[in-house]
Amino acid sequence: MVYEVIGTPFPDRAHRVQQLADLGFTWANLGDEAYWIDQLVVMDRKAYEELIHTAEVLWHIFDKAVRYLKGNRELYALLSIPEVLWDGLDRLEPNAAGFISRYARFDFTVNLQGDIKLLELNADTPTGYVEAAIATPWLCEQKGMESPNHAMKELIRAAWEIEAPDFAACIAYGQHAEDTGTIDALVAHSGRSMTCVDCLDLWIDEGVVKVGENQTITKMFALYPKEWMGIDDGGEAFAYAIEEQFIQLFNPLHAVILQSKGLQAIIWGLHEENNDMFTSDEHKAIETYMLPTYTTPALPRDYVSKSMFGREGGSVELYNVQGKLEIKDEVGFDTSVFFQRVYQQRADLPELPFAHGNKHLLTGLFVLNGTPCGLLGRAGGMITGNASQFVAIGVKAP
Repeated sequence: MVYEVIGTPFPDRAHRVQQLADLGFTWANLGDEAYWIDQLVVMDRKAYEELIHTAEVLWHIFDKAVRYLKGNRELYALLSIPEVLWDGLDRLEPNAAGFISRYARFDFTVNLQGDIKLLELNADTPTGYVEAAIATPWLCEQKGMESPNHAMKELIRAAWEIEAPDFAACIAYGQHAEDTGTIDALVAHSGRSMTCVDCLDLWIDEGVVKVGENQTITKMFALYPKEWMGIDDGGEAFAYAIEEQFIQLFNPLHAVILQSKGLQAIIWGLHEENNDMFTSDEHKAIETYMLPTYTTPALPRDYVSKSMFGREGGSVELYNVQGKLEIKDEVGFDTSVFFQRVYQQRADLPELPFAHGNKHLLTGLFVLNGTPCGLLGRAGGMITGNASQFVAIGVKAP
């Protein structure tokens, strides 16, 4: 068995929730609902080491794919990238190899036999950082287990020493607990003196991004999905500011290509035609760790349909072996009203026994400054959406 669930929930949950809040994880409870599961999932070390290797190889494969399609507007459209971003994607140079995004997270399903399959990559605005970097090491220590997540803080520091943002932003900063807490933790771990702002307080004057009466922003980390620049009021002006380099945004603009789930279809198509841009080892990794993925409904049965820019499970539909819709997300916002869908072979999440019932486990792995590091567990239904819960993942000692 790859996973083992250990421990029982602490009788005085309120005390534990307060301890986590003191560390910076203030949303262990969301209202009357328990977001954090007070148990620990322990992963087999061999499976963890293979997961790290998988992420390393796939990260470079995805990097190659972004450079392959840069400048190809037909492929931008195929990936549902908003047209307001196209000029910037063409004109700006992506970061060096391996660093198109310095803050990303792979989401995997790892079954009980240890088979690893990539579900998606959030390479633009992943959340879960506080859960992984702050809560998980503490929770593992409480159970006497090893956490591989301790290095996350230093990797963020190294990334932002290079990017050097002066501002950090999210929507509803100071009001939205999760996004605000994520921004605050990233800023604290960066070691930089930065100003945190609400994205809705930004304004743009002839391409210059400002906040307050007249404070100019030239370098900013924003927990703001870039695809929404094609939809939000002011999005076109913001895209122009980035394109004309009035502002440097982190993650950089090309992270939106990595973010599109359609990129997996591009990679799979190149693999199917045995394209020589990938080495034989990379083709083997694609075959082993990725799932057949298409931009059209080419799979007759046992597949998943989801928006190319879906978040928190919104838009996800699971089809069974008869090709009939089995389950769909009813909670998250269905972004397929704005973006095209992608069709991927289905690979279900493993089901584990928790104190309050069986749940399916999604295994997230952060990639920070080009280095895979930081396990994030989400437990819930067959679709990982807003109703899913956080559970810490540790690794068995050698």
